[in-house]
Amino acid sequence: MLILGFQNFIFHKRRILRIGGLVCGNTRLQLSSSLKMNHNNSSTTQPEESITKNRISKSASNNPDAFEKMTVQELRTKLRSIGGSTKGLKRDLISALKKFFDEEVDGSREMLEDGESHEKGSKRKTKNLCIEQHTEVTTTVSVDKRIKKRAKQTTKDLNIALESSKKTENCQKNGISEHEAEPWTVLAHKKPQKEWVAYNPKTMRPPALNGDIKHVKIMSWNVNGLRALLKLESFSALELAQREDFDVLCLQETKLQEKDVEAIKQSLLEGYDNSFWTCSVSKLGYSGTTIISRIPPLSVKYGLGIPDHDSEGRLVTTEFDSFYLISGYVPNSGDGLKRLSYRITEWDPSLSNYIKELEKSKPVILTGDLNCAHEEIDIYNPAGNKRSAGFTNEERRSFEENFLKKGFVDTFRKQHPNVVGYTYWGFRHGGRKTNRGWRLDYFLVSESIAENVHDSYILPDVAGSDHCPIGLVLKL
Repeated sequence: MLILGFQNFIFHKRRILRIGGLVCGNTRLQLSSSLKMNHNNSSTTQPEESITKNRISKSASNNPDAFEKMTVQELRTKLRSIGGSTKGLKRDLISALKKFFDEEVDGSREMLEDGESHEKGSKRKTKNLCIEQHTEVTTTVSVDKRIKKRAKQTTKDLNIALESSKKTENCQKNGISEHEAEPWTVLAHKKPQKEWVAYNPKTMRPPALNGDIKHVKIMSWNVNGLRALLKLESFSALELAQREDFDVLCLQETKLQEKDVEAIKQSLLEGYDNSFWTCSVSKLGYSGTTIISRIPPLSVKYGLGIPDHDSEGRLVTTEFDSFYLISGYVPNSGDGLKRLSYRITEWDPSLSNYIKELEKSKPVILTGDLNCAHEEIDIYNPAGNKRSAGFTNEERRSFEENFLKKGFVDTFRKQHPNVVGYTYWGFRHGGRKTNRGWRLDYFLVSESIAENVHDSYILPDVAGSDHCPIGLVLKL
């Protein structure tokens, strides 16, 4: 995983998001300040005329590309808000919008310049006009409610449009929308509950811990073939390590053979000098797990200690000062559920007994691809997958009985009870583009340390596999 010499890709930390070579910035454009006006009303009983200080027209003319950068949907939404026609092609919508600025809005207001009061007839005067420098807002001093509402809405829409156009400019250059660039921010579920929301790591992760607080950061990732991942020009192990600054990295489904391990170990990134690999010997190029760490462990163990379960390289356990860490790749029940019985009657109970035995001496962290979407919130289409491997009633019951009811805590679900966050999207149907996925990857921890979890998170932006990495920040 942590191999030198690959081209940079994933992120400059907390600055720019790159996805498949597409860059979507998060620039914000603000156009508002303040305009202060004092009016000396006439003693006449005639209705006061509409006086609106607004520089929308000026903003639009100074930004001739603002409307061009808006999408057709944004143009139509804006036109609806001002009562305009939404029919026609994009150029027709832009033309209608410009016409509104040039004629209707300008015809309903006076432009006051240089901070002076201008008389517009003997029955109306405006005094004490103070304009703060660089202001561009709408201030309505009008009894014409229709124009007042329209002018305010137009200013708001223009500000949003200009902000949005900057934010999406790079995405549009590459022919994609913002939701296409960050599909995980869209709530994708066949039967969503009203309280459910989509997971967004940009807004839902807590602030980083103070450096004075002792903690460990662990990442886990089913890479679906480590050699294939490392050949991708779009992947950089170095940048991932620099961005996430993890202490320990757990990998599953490396698909390595034992003869490949030594060469990879020689190329590990500086500082990650401790790595422990297990490979499948019953079926070459299959399964395989590893733990890579910059913290030397106290001890290492491979497998469950049961020959019938240990030939596929599915488990590595490392012991640290205050916990055991297990990188696991639970067997898939397979096409036609051929391994379902083995999974729920042999593997799950054996793994459960193993971690409960470890727990007698210190807390346990089990991470990896556990091949089970536990609840309906964890899968895009629950009704359509009742007999699919990973979501059968048998597997879900086994997951609950052997792990959750034995005192292990699903850290992501504890932190985000109503959040839809997936970690797996099948290649076959292009599920990642539409966020139609499954949550199969977990950090389960002993109940005794569950309250020490500062953050349990998903990194859906990291590509290279049909799974994405997950992370855990644990206070020690």
